[in-house]
This record gives sequence, C-alpha cells and structure tokens, in this order.
Amino acid sequence: MIKLYFTKSSSTCRKVREWLINNKLPFQEINLNKATLSHKEIYHILSLTEAGTDDIISKRAASFQDIAYTFEDLSLTDAVSMIKQNISLLRIPLIVDESHIQVGFNEDDVRKFVPRPARKVKKGLLDKKLYEIHLEKLQEQ
Repeated sequence: MIKLYFTKSSSTCRKVREWLINNKLPFQEINLNKATLSHKEIYHILSLTEAGTDDIISKRAASFQDIAYTFEDLSLTDAVSMIKQNISLLRIPLIVDESHIQVGFNEDDVRKFVPRPARKVKKGLLDKKLYEIHLEKLQEQ
C-alpha cells in the first residue's frame, strides 16, 4: 500500500495526491500536522533511502535550524527519536510503499509506484502511438 506523508498547506503535496488519484493508485494519506509516526514507520522510511537522514530531512526547516548538532553525530536510535519528536524535520511530500520511496514530486520518478504490469501496458500504448506517427511521416514522403 502506498503511503503519502503530506501537509495540507503544500501545493506539491496536492500535486502528488492528484497524480495518485488520476492514476487510480490506492493510497493512504498521513497528514504530518496531525499524525504521530511510530519508530517502526520512521525506520521503514529510512531503510528505503540511499543516503539516510540526508534524503528525508529538510535542512531549511526551522526545527532543523534549532538543532545545535548534525544528524551525523547521532546514533540511528537517537536520530529516529529526534524525527519522531520533530516531525516538521521531514521533507514533504514523502511517498512510500514496501520497497520504494520518493521525496518530493517528480512525475517521471513517481511512476515507480505504478505496478509493473500497468507500466508495461502504458509503454506498449506509447510504442504503438510512436509507430503510428512514424508510419504517417513515411507516407507523407
């Protein structure tokens, strides 16, 4: 199941939500202004990153500016606790499933959440359309 971690005030979060709906992908919305993330959820999010906290922490967040030390100085347990206590540290939107994470919204990258069989169908339709355009150009010559 896809989880969308968002805030209502973010236009990028609204774009992701709209994209998921338009692509008929079921998802669970988690409003970070209201929700409390469990340690397990935060560990799962971190497990999907390539660069750990660097991928998911907003260094521009006011709560980050208040921290006198860097996340690199913290143990993993302490970093998870810090995120749990200061959820505004997270970059948004976060799109997460069992094996993928997307931070922010990039329409090309977010397609990884479309199930593989559906991606093949869409690619097949695109290939067919490109072939038809190619045939039209050949006939014009």
